[in-house]
Amino acid sequence: MIFAKHLGHRVWWIVAAILLAAVLVPFLNGLDPASPFHLPDYAVPLFGKYLAYALLALSLDLVWGTIGILSLGHGAFFALGGYAMGMYLMRQIGGRGVYGNPVLPDFMVFLNWHELPWFWQGLDRFPVAALMVLAAPGLLALVFGWFAFRSRVTGVYLSIITQAMTYALMLAFFQNDLGFGGNNGLTDFKDILGFPIASGSTRRALFAATCVALALGVVVVGAITRSRLGLLMIAVRDAESRTRFLGWRPEHVKLFAFTVSAMMAGVAGALYVPQVGIINPGEFAPVNSIEIVIWAAVGGRGTLLGPIVGALVVNAGKSVFTAAAPEYWLFALGALFVLVTLFLPRGIVGTLGYGWGVLRERRFARAAEKGIGDGPGAAAANPAE
Repeated sequence: MIFAKHLGHRVWWIVAAILLAAVLVPFLNGLDPASPFHLPDYAVPLFGKYLAYALLALSLDLVWGTIGILSLGHGAFFALGGYAMGMYLMRQIGGRGVYGNPVLPDFMVFLNWHELPWFWQGLDRFPVAALMVLAAPGLLALVFGWFAFRSRVTGVYLSIITQAMTYALMLAFFQNDLGFGGNNGLTDFKDILGFPIASGSTRRALFAATCVALALGVVVVGAITRSRLGLLMIAVRDAESRTRFLGWRPEHVKLFAFTVSAMMAGVAGALYVPQVGIINPGEFAPVNSIEIVIWAAVGGRGTLLGPIVGALVVNAGKSVFTAAAPEYWLFALGALFVLVTLFLPRGIVGTLGYGWGVLRERRFARAAEKGIGDGPGAAAANPAE
């Protein structure tokens, strides 16, 4: 009860809406196809992909909206989590691949590999894969952040080196000799936890799992930002030098937020892969990390709900726009970012919240003025009447 009050009603309303979607979407998909309320099969993984993106945007907002770190490398953490899940799914294929090798994935057989690399060992077990989903991006963020924050790299310089990091990883994962499928990546998945990945029930379960993960992400971010640590993170964002002079270590606060954010992005990537059916080095592309920033900016950074709304709105618009005029999507995305920066600097949710706050203040002010005017001292205050 104390924890619930600490988070506030807004967080729980967001969680309730997400969990309602976890029930409603699978229910509508399970209806008879002749029903007007039936949700097509293709929509379930599509919506699941949107929610995975929402979790990714929320992870970025933890560091950008709360502590002021503009990371242009969160696509790398997302992709690492996706590769960890993709490796598990590839091991589940077994002898059902094109070459029928019960141990080696098809791309390794094609490249004349004779044994499984050491970093693939154990990934045929889901608990090990789940651990790697968190450990791979978390460890990268911990090592990267340790050197960057100890060196007091901030601002645009930190953004540039995070973008350089994801670009370097993209080039590395394109190499066939690295053992991750080269430019083709990992695909042709069959099962997950023993269930056919292409079946309708599995897709509904994956969608529900994504909703639960997003709800947990909201609770985690809400708990952090509304705690004393969250206040310290805001202090580091607004006045890092003063925070340091007061005896705090801003680099430790940044490192904690950056690592937790990376692990959340890894979970988003792991939920994304089985729903889209592929993971390749293109997910490391710097433009993907820039898109994540746009999602958070459009929705409203630092608002908890804003990154979720921004990811859903932008990606739904992308699905529609790319079907009509795919060659112009990047221009539209850039124009959207510029327009939001100029005319909606608080984002959609931030602007609505600000407007609602202004209306409430005006209403309270009018009520106060009316109360004073109708009070017993009104006649004395206006003797001319």
